[in-house]
Parts: sequence; C-alpha cells; structure tokens
Amino acid sequence: MESVPEAPASSLASRYTASTDYAKDAVGMEVPHASQDPQQIAAMLRTLEDSSKKSKGRGVFSAKKTKYAVSNSPAGITVDSWKFQESDFKRRDMPTYARGLFTTKSAKGTPEIAARGYDKFFNINEVRETNWDHIRERTRGPYELSLKENGCIIFISGLEDGTLLVCSKHSTGDRGNAELSHSSVGERYVERQMAALGKTKEDLARELRRRNVTAVAELCDDSFEEHILAYGPDRAGLYLHGMNVNLPEFMTYPSPLVQKFAEDWGFIKTALIMIDSIEEVKAFLEEVAETGAHDGRDVEGFVIRCKMTTNPGVAPYQDWFFKYKFEEPYLMFRQWREATKAQISGRPFKLRKHNKITEEYLLYTRKRFQADRELSKAYVKNHGIIQLRNDFLEFKNMKGSDAANLDDLDGGAATVTRDVVLVPIATIGCGKTTIGLALGSLFGWGHIQNDNITGPKRPPRFAKAIIEQLEDVPAVFADRNNAMKQERKGLLDDIKTQHMSAKLVALNFVHDDIESIRQITRDRVFARGDNHQTIQAASNMKKVVGIMENFIDRFEPCDPERGPDAGFDAVINLDPTAGSRENLEVVIKELHRLYPNFVKEVPSVEDMDLAINAAIDGYKPDLRHNIPDRSRKDGKNANTAQQQKAAEKPQKKRPLEYMSVDVTTKDVLAALEKTFAPAGPAQSRFFKQLQGTRRVQPKFHVTLMHRASARDHPDLWQRYTTLQETAAADPDSPANGKLGELDVQLERVVFDDRIMTLVVRLVPTRPEDENVNPPESGSGLPPAPRWQCVNRVAHITVGTRDDSVKPKESNDLLARWLEKGSGEGTGIGELLIEGKPMIAGIVRGVLSR
Repeated sequence: MESVPEAPASSLASRYTASTDYAKDAVGMEVPHASQDPQQIAAMLRTLEDSSKKSKGRGVFSAKKTKYAVSNSPAGITVDSWKFQESDFKRRDMPTYARGLFTTKSAKGTPEIAARGYDKFFNINEVRETNWDHIRERTRGPYELSLKENGCIIFISGLEDGTLLVCSKHSTGDRGNAELSHSSVGERYVERQMAALGKTKEDLARELRRRNVTAVAELCDDSFEEHILAYGPDRAGLYLHGMNVNLPEFMTYPSPLVQKFAEDWGFIKTALIMIDSIEEVKAFLEEVAETGAHDGRDVEGFVIRCKMTTNPGVAPYQDWFFKYKFEEPYLMFRQWREATKAQISGRPFKLRKHNKITEEYLLYTRKRFQADRELSKAYVKNHGIIQLRNDFLEFKNMKGSDAANLDDLDGGAATVTRDVVLVPIATIGCGKTTIGLALGSLFGWGHIQNDNITGPKRPPRFAKAIIEQLEDVPAVFADRNNAMKQERKGLLDDIKTQHMSAKLVALNFVHDDIESIRQITRDRVFARGDNHQTIQAASNMKKVVGIMENFIDRFEPCDPERGPDAGFDAVINLDPTAGSRENLEVVIKELHRLYPNFVKEVPSVEDMDLAINAAIDGYKPDLRHNIPDRSRKDGKNANTAQQQKAAEKPQKKRPLEYMSVDVTTKDVLAALEKTFAPAGPAQSRFFKQLQGTRRVQPKFHVTLMHRASARDHPDLWQRYTTLQETAAADPDSPANGKLGELDVQLERVVFDDRIMTLVVRLVPTRPEDENVNPPESGSGLPPAPRWQCVNRVAHITVGTRDDSVKPKESNDLLARWLEKGSGEGTGIGELLIEGKPMIAGIVRGVLSR
C-alpha cells in the first residue's frame, strides 16, 4: 500500500500518478475465495423467478430472464441472464444486487452462478450512502481509485464442461446477423491474448472455475464501437478491472490481485491509485475534476473501492464501490454525439446546456456531412465520432475543457438571473413548504401553494399563478408534491409553453429508503398537528395516515434521463429523512453552483438558521381544505363540511402589451413541413436546426401593433386599447378574449442564420372590417381596415437561433429582404409556400406580464 506523506491539498493531483504496476504488491496477499452454496442460490433463484412472473407496478421489483445457448459448449450448456430495472437497485429487498448476472445448472441439476458483475454502485451524492458524511462514517481504506475506462463491460468465467463463457452486461453469443456482438468481440480479444501467451481459452476457463470468479473487463476499441474517450489501435483491448467471486452477495478481489491476474493472463491493466485517507481521496477527486484530466490524459472519472459497514461497530466491513464522474467536458461531448445523431435522423433534440458551442458544432457537422455522405452513415454506427469532434475542436483552436467553459462565459448558466421555478418532487412531510418559506425569507422569492387554489382546473391555474408571480419576483417556489410523472409533465408543459425562458429546477426528495421516510414523515406531520391546509393530523390521525400512504404508493421517482423529467433544466437531489435546515443549504449551494448570477452568494449559517426557524414557527395556513376520505367504497366524500374560499387578492390592472392575430400551430407547421420537404440541404439546414434544438415556437401569431409603436400611431393604439378594455369589462365577451377574426394567408418563408419568419397577408372575413375609419373626403388615402398591422411587412416569427435573438428581429430581416432580396450574396434565404394556404386567425389583446 502506498504511504502518503502530509502535503497541501493543492498538490495532491501532481503527487498521485495512476500506475499499472501494483501487481507486485499482490505477492503474499490473501486471495478471496468462497464456494457456491446451492441452497442459497436456489433460494435467490426462486425469488427472481417469482418477480419475473409478476406484473410491473409500484412496490414490486422486476427481474427479466433471458435464456442463451453457450456457443462451443460440448455439453450444450445454456445460461439465464437476469436483468433488473435501474431504479430497483435502490431497494432494500433484492436477493442480489449484481448488475449483470448469469445462472445455469450443473450436469446434476444443481443451480449455480455462471457469471457475476459488480453490485450496482452509485455516483457521489446520487444516493444517501454516497454522500461524503456517510462515506466518512462507514468506510475504511485503503481506498483503491481506478480510472474509469470508457467502453463496454465484459464478463468472463469458466463453465463445468471447460467452456469459456464471455458475456456483455446482459447477453452472450452472436446477434444472429452479420453484425458482431460485444461478447463476440470480447471473446476474439481473449483468443488473441491466449495465443500470445501460448495458452488456450480452456486454460483460462479452468483457472476461473477453480477460483469460482468472474473476470470483469472493459472492451475498448474504436474500430468496433466508439464512446467518449479515444482508444486507437495502440490502446485497444480488454482492460481488466475486477475479479468477482460468484456469490449472491458481493465479494471481489483487491486491485493489486486484479492487476497480477491481468499480468499473468494477458489483459491490459487498469491504472490504479491507492490512498489511505478518505479526506485525501475527496481532495484529490475535487482537484482533478477541475480539469477533467490526470497524468497527461483525459479521464471520465474514477471508481473508488473500499470496505463499508452498514452499522459501525456492529456489522462487519464488506466490499463496496462508489464512483466519482467528472461532469465536463464529457456531458458536453455526449450531448454533441446525441444531438448529431438526432440531426442526422431529423428528430428533435433538447439542448440542456452548452447551447452556443453545440450549435456551432452542429453547423460544422452538417457541412461535413453534406461534403461526405459516408461520414454520416458511419456516425450513426458509432464510427468517426471522436475524430469529427477533434476536427471541430482543432477548427476552433481550443481544448474540450475550454469549450465546456465557454458556455458559462458566453450566454450559458451565467446569464440566468431570474425566472427560476423550483419544483419539489416529494411526498407529505418531506419539508418542502418549510424550505420554500425559508427561501422566500432569505431571497424575497415567491411562493405559490397549490393547496390555496380552489375550484375546477387547478393544475393550469397553479401554473398560471406561478407565471404571474414571476412578473414581480426572480423566482417562485411551486409548492406541490408533484409525486407523479403526469403532474410533473403537466406543470412543465404549462409553464414552458407560456414562459419559454423560465428555468425549472426539480428539488428531488430521493425516496430510496421508504421505511425510514414513512416513519420520519409521519412523526413530522403528527408533530405539526392541524397546522396545514389539507392534513389536520391532530383531528383525524387514521385518515391522515391513509392520505400519506396514498402519496407514497403513487410516488414515481425522478428520472432526469427520460421524459417528462428530462424537461427539467436542473435536478437537485435532497434527502427526505434529513432536516429542512440541511436540505435548505443543499438547495442554496446547488443553485449558486448552477446559476452563479442568480444566487450570487450563499447566506451565512446564522441567516439560514433564522430563516428555517421563522418558517417553522411563523407558518399558518391561509386556507383549509376538506379533502375526500378515499376509504369510502362508494367514492363519495365522507366529510361534508363546507370548503372555505381563499380571500381574493386585489389584481393590479395590466396594460395592453400588443394586439395579436393567433393562428393554429398545426396549420403553420404543416405548411412549413410541406415547404421544406423538397428543399435541398442548404435551404432546409436552418429549419432542421430550429427543429433539432426545439427553437420552433410552440404557438404562432401575427403582431398587429406593439405598445412600443404607440407614439408613432397614437390614434390606432388608443382604439386597440379601448377595444380591449371594453371587452374585458363586458361579462358577455368570449372567455378566450376573442375581439375579432381575420384570415391569414401564408405567402413565403424568409430566413437567415439567426431568425426565420413567414410573410403573410391579412384578409378581412367580414365586409364591416374592411372600412372602419374612412379617411376624410378628398384626402386621397385608401380606406383604413379595422385591424391594421403597423409593421412594414405582416409576418409570423417561426423561431430564433437562441435566446439572444429576439423575435422582433423579424422586422430587421424583412427590411433587408425588401432592400436586397434573397439568394447568393445576401445571406437571406426565401421559399414560396405552395398554394399560399389561408388559415383562420383570432384577434386578441395580449396584456403585459
């Protein structure tokens, strides 16, 4: 074990060099070994079989079994692969936590584990067990830090008949077509290794069987499949990083023994660092994370192996892993890869960050693909990804880390100063309201409680209240549990469609220990008694327990990688069993890290203490709800007390912002798709970019007049204002704010590399709209229609390149178009819309926010 001298944390990264020479330390080390217990494995398989037959649902873990024939097995052995849902690994009732598990039966019918991956391990702060405090309290060194190689995992083990079993994470054998599988490529590498050593695959199979272990390696070969880091011919191969004993529970070799085995059997050794102190581990990782590189090479992160106890001083220490993944530039590189594939296939893709540099990269790749069609075909098959990325970085004359930091300096997270919506994902008693009130006390942010909204159609009115409050404050706490994905989707859609620039941040109360959460949240709810809108625990404890159980049963965990939760701009994980004060600090520090110009500094400890105390002591509900008793079989509300109504807050008068002609989105999109479908790559490039970056507007309208033009057209603005105010005061006016009708004829699309707009013609639908204010006799002026557009060219803005381009730039584009036309040398593109379709429009007044 390496002895670490005392030194300042700032010099840690330079002192620790990743080494592949720890194999010599393995001499004399005790080799972990245990034989398989058939009864224990049979019990595990019974549980897995039962779960594979159950329907998926909340409260049930799901195991999927797939049978594979082992190629070249003389005895015709088959193996069963067991696959679990990723969320199941956070449960407490699994019979095994192996991520990658293959079982079989011996010739005598005895069940056995054929190959076993690692226990699922989590990133730092991803679950409760991987926060630094838990790691300090429950682990011991030495801490083995292995570089996280970037390929696909391969399991290698020996079967009873001497066959070498080579698997990927959940399968083995060929795919049944000309395309090689991961396991087949892995097996070819093993064959080369053995041939170079003068050994055979059967020799390796017998050795692994004798040890009762699975060798775990990373297949890294860009000629087969590219990932994020580059592995050319000189670095390609099987990187051995683990030797797991084939048991239901996790037992693995220490890293020096793994390196010794790699040395003896021709595998590539994974670079390794040994550190005794957890504080030095933390300091080292945080320092390397600043650059994303160590020892002269880019690294994706580290896997840290150590011993952990679930109960210090009582339970024994066992093998345990966690990982520390570096966010950048790898998140940016992954986004480039997925956005490019989406661009090639013509499907939309949401950019989560690094918008400007990613758009530049996509523009660069489009030009390369247009020049070389074979390049895009190879790209979708995971070839040429890294070279294209490197070509772009060379073209920009910057490193990946520079590109990742560029967004923060130029239009990225640093530009966020307001319009932030905090969305809890929680169940009752997690402390969300306390945190919301404390944030309001510290920063003056808004707080909308869903429980204060009564009557029908509460979800859209909840979203509307949030958007309206954003007019007056920089952020709003959306106080609702949002426990189900459907609720989150509705809120995301309602806010994003009406307020596209808003940033929605999920405050995710992670529910990975349901029993602890159930007990702690009940204690909290009963302690606060009736001090809540809907949960009056002091009055009816039995009913409250039922309500809380209903929320826990309906809770759907946040999954930021998939919709709808992928729609959040950021996710902050919180521990529902921790105190509100602790979670408050996590929220503030994470917001400061994510948006440094929004939360410019973290308040003092004393200020956060005072804010939490004030939130707990000073909170009184504005309104009490009488909720249904869902235990009644007839579905009727057992509690018939009359519901109180919220006091109406006086609404300040909102002035007219602009007069609009709204048109149906589907008609505009249909016209655009039909227009660009036959267009060449050069003409359709910007439209596909808008689609791929989700910059096509969700709703379309023609602006007749904006209040910014009131000084130039005072009489018309006064007429529009009077029409709006009269309609608003008339109880018989349409509920949708309709003031009139106009047909809108779509004539042509005009665009540059910043903005796209539709040139339209407004056509009155009624004769009385054609001549409302006739000019004075003898003036020589034509009649003035009721609905006049003061813009030089009536138009509909389709979309803009990014948030720095404002929709009003359509006027500037069209002015240049009128002066210069379109085509080569103008920088302006133009396409006629076939048939010039006419679509219906509704005239409405849009009020200021």
